[in-house]
Amino acid sequence: QVQLVESGGGLVQAGGSLRLSCAASGRTFISSYAIGWFRQAPGKEREFVAVISASGSGTDYSDSVKARFILSRDNAKNTVYLQMNSLKPEDTAVYFCAVRRTFGKRVEDYGYWGQGTQVTVSS
Repeated sequence: QVQLVESGGGLVQAGGSLRLSCAASGRTFISSYAIGWFRQAPGKEREFVAVISASGSGTDYSDSVKARFILSRDNAKNTVYLQMNSLKPEDTAVYFCAVRRTFGKRVEDYGYWGQGTQVTVSS
């Protein structure tokens, strides 16, 4: 059973920064998986934000967050980080991390999800 826990969300003013964490627990070794981040705003579908390969050498971002968000991973800590800079009100959403063996950008590519963490950006 893959277990993921997101943390680091909160309320921030526009232009501010937050760092989200996605930690694997139990017998899940995050180094074996690509980690995707997705977000879901009220009344909207869940959308792709970013993905990092298992090795950490490959990343991809949605156009809406490119150059503002940065993915990194610390496999020794079994954790992936999403550094979010220059936040905008339209970034407000619940952010989820998810795992799969290989790179993926579609919600349906992923079978294991965390519970999500709320990010609210005030104008």
